Amino acid sequence: MQAERFDTADVPKADQYEAWLRWFDRVFDVDPGTRPEHGFHATSEIWALEGCALSRVTAPPVRVTRTRTLIRRNPLDPWVITIGRHTTSSMLSGGREFEARPGVPFVVSLGNELISRREQDERLHLYLSRDAFSDIAPIMDAARGAPVDTAMGALLADYMLMLERRLPNIPTEDLPRLKEAISATVAACVAPAPDRVAEATEQLDLGRLERVRCAVRKHLRSPSLGPRLLCRYVGTSRSQLYRLLESEGGVARYIQRQRLLAAYAILCDPSADKPIATIAEEFCFADASGFSRAFRQEFDTSPSDLRTASRVGARPSGKATIVSRSSTLNDLLRAS
Repeated sequence: MQAERFDTADVPKADQYEAWLRWFDRVFDVDPGTRPEHGFHATSEIWALEGCALSRVTAPPVRVTRTRTLIRRNPLDPWVITIGRHTTSSMLSGGREFEARPGVPFVVSLGNELISRREQDERLHLYLSRDAFSDIAPIMDAARGAPVDTAMGALLADYMLMLERRLPNIPTEDLPRLKEAISATVAACVAPAPDRVAEATEQLDLGRLERVRCAVRKHLRSPSLGPRLLCRYVGTSRSQLYRLLESEGGVARYIQRQRLLAAYAILCDPSADKPIATIAEEFCFADASGFSRAFRQEFDTSPSDLRTASRVGARPSGKATIVSRSSTLNDLLRAS
């Protein structure tokens, strides 16, 4: 299996930092710990699998952030398991601040705001899609924002290092089975420790939230999608449903956002030729103008502008790419 590789050494020193920013392509903001005009030598290799991706990154000292604005504009939300090879990682994620020693894996979600400070190091990242790994969602959400500093965590670190070594030699026909192996190993290694059993109520809520998310995704195009249908499919009361989605702005806001995200994905596909009015109707908006207003409010761009940019291979916002590439981290995570 071939990795997608990006090395800033391929561009002039004065442009290396900007090239690195474009590689991350709206997934993260990256602030260097050194003066970037003197060069920013960094490399990334990523193996994109079905529903997940393994990435090896070597970079100078940086401060990496994923802000609420980035989450809104680029709503990727996989879990990420990270290992720093030689230095301690300082993290703030999901309201939790922690440090992870070298070799100790930790879990965050790109659906949460985060701040990461790191020295020059080589790091290994395992990205797990929520759709592909929905069966272990409660376990992964319970493990967010903390190092897995246990014997099982050490086993997980060894497993990720083994994946890094073996992936280049795994035959294509064996890749579908690899997802199940990764899911089972990760679930066993990051399961909540005894001192977090007290969070059982929170975990029940996480399980209900995952069922809500799956039900909404399944019925996005149904005009009857609303609290009554969700209560029936999820097996919860209306009051519990409203409590679960309170942080999302309420049931109606959550459903509208998921519909807008689905429409965004269609408009980003250069081969999709449905009229915007048809897409609006498909996702239960009363008319195209109402859809366009909601879309612009959510993504700071109009449906037509996004479609035009996607068809010509441009980005709807941001500076032009310094180095021509067939893909970025953002592209690879969306494809995995």
